[in-house]
Amino acid sequence: MWVFAYGSLIWRPGFDHAGSQAALLQGFHRRFCLWSHHYRGTPEAPGLVLGLDRGGACRGVAFRVPGAAAAAVLRYLDDRELPDGAEVVYHRRVVPVRLVGQGSTVPAVTYVANRACRLYVRHLAPEQAAATIARGVGRMGPNRDYLLNTLAHLQAMGVRDAGLARIAALLPEA
Repeated sequence: MWVFAYGSLIWRPGFDHAGSQAALLQGFHRRFCLWSHHYRGTPEAPGLVLGLDRGGACRGVAFRVPGAAAAAVLRYLDDRELPDGAEVVYHRRVVPVRLVGQGSTVPAVTYVANRACRLYVRHLAPEQAAATIARGVGRMGPNRDYLLNTLAHLQAMGVRDAGLARIAALLPEA
């Protein structure tokens, strides 16, 4: 089984895997499109988290999970991305991703933004996103750290995400 990561899973997968490779997903792009009331914000001061939204393409990481561990990894990912009692902000999907180093395409599990969820953000100007991220703090820490860690790991892979870089440049000094 393969798992496609595009946000914090890149730098904090939380599961054992048998290797990882740069990967490309067509038909979706990475975007701060979901309000976060738990992980990166609160109901009073929401943060923003990344989702895969329709259109474009997304470079990320594909993790190879041995078959014997697949069921446990899926349970872990569902608990992380679809926690009990929380609003369903993501849909688990199997999507074709191209392994950049090999050129082959493999099916991979990933989590796509639920556009019908009330926490889905249709449009937010980069300035608004930066202001929200600057003040968001949740169970997993400051929203700013989530953005900057994701951006740093993408840059280390040679991936330039202009949207994330623009938001990061607009953050006020910490």
